[in-house]
Amino acid sequence: MNDFLHSKERGSAMPLALVAVMILLAVGVGLLSLGYNGRIFSIRTASDVAARCAADSGVEIALFEMNKKLQVKPYAEGTLPEVINVKLPYSDQVCSYNVTGNLFSGYVITSLGQAGRAQRAVRATIGFKGVFDHAILTKGNLWLKSGTVVDGYNSDDLSDKDVEVSIGSMSTANDSVVLNNGVVINGDVSAAGGDMDMVIKDLGAKITGGKYISAPIDTPEVILPALFDKGTDISAKGETVTIGPADNGTYTGIKLESTGVPGVIEVDGEDVVLHVTGDIQLGNSCEIVVKDGSSLTIYTDGNITCALGSGINSEAPPEKSTAFQLYATGEGTQDFDIKAKSTFTGVIYAPNANVDLYANGNAYGAIVAGSFDFKNGGNFFYDEALKKKNDPDKDVVQFAVTSWDESPPMLASDIKLADVMSILEADPVK
Repeated sequence: MNDFLHSKERGSAMPLALVAVMILLAVGVGLLSLGYNGRIFSIRTASDVAARCAADSGVEIALFEMNKKLQVKPYAEGTLPEVINVKLPYSDQVCSYNVTGNLFSGYVITSLGQAGRAQRAVRATIGFKGVFDHAILTKGNLWLKSGTVVDGYNSDDLSDKDVEVSIGSMSTANDSVVLNNGVVINGDVSAAGGDMDMVIKDLGAKITGGKYISAPIDTPEVILPALFDKGTDISAKGETVTIGPADNGTYTGIKLESTGVPGVIEVDGEDVVLHVTGDIQLGNSCEIVVKDGSSLTIYTDGNITCALGSGINSEAPPEKSTAFQLYATGEGTQDFDIKAKSTFTGVIYAPNANVDLYANGNAYGAIVAGSFDFKNGGNFFYDEALKKKNDPDKDVVQFAVTSWDESPPMLASDIKLADVMSILEADPVK
């Protein structure tokens, strides 16, 4: 009897064991499935991210190609960039891109990136961007003397009082921006990074905006216009020499000397453009005078020195900031010692030059320099209209992205570049 009961108890354990095995098997299969699906999801996510990076790379390459076209003056559209299935270096990613549009309607870059079966499409609108978005911008040090006020105006609309003003340095070194006591910045002050209280040395300035870390800023190369080589210099010794558009060309230097009577160059007759391969020297009390209704643009490979009482002056209204334009085109560091007998009006683009500006009055325009020291004189007024200074044949400009659209993730392997525009218009992700 006892043997029968014990036998029955042992037999009843088998179903329980089988149930336990089935439960463990189900849990194991579930965990394996979860791990497998998680792995597949990770692969697809990684592929999608890689495809997006490939699409972004296509935009960058197309943007680079468009900026290369700006190196030839006058600007000509010619054949716009288009590439199909270019393999990106050090990866298995592929991108295709094209550029459509024209100078008047604007340009659109369409890019398709692919990584494995994942694809992403990006559409970017690009436009011209000038170099005078700041009142004063330096690669290194920026000094403002005590009591200087930096403000702005709009030469296209002098009644416009809502002008954005900023100064800054692209450096992260301590004391890159020195604002002496009494300086007033009616706007923002920026630097490339670091401890802002150390990089911007505030000795008692008033900043109506804020101090902030700026994004990287490009300083594009100046492309020289095509000018006739005159094979000589421009000189005036104790006399006044008048030049006009007929004198546009490349010269070995500019030298003004005083003999008791100062040497003077008068610029008269619309737009005068000079490329100076050597130095520009103004002796005591000598002047370069830009007459009202005229403008002077100088590209110089050398240095500029202005002796006591000399100056580069404009007879145009001081708000006309483009009456005088100076571009540094030397291969190394240049030194610009610039004076104005009264108000200084002009723009200076010299990202590798040390610029010292002495003015007996206010300064109007914008400055991009390697370093900048605003010496004795008045205040500095930035012309906001310079942001529109983006003529590819006359100005230093580059293409920049102004807006972009992104497609949702795509896994269909038959998506082609020609289909991207309709995909973006149907379901854009901003």
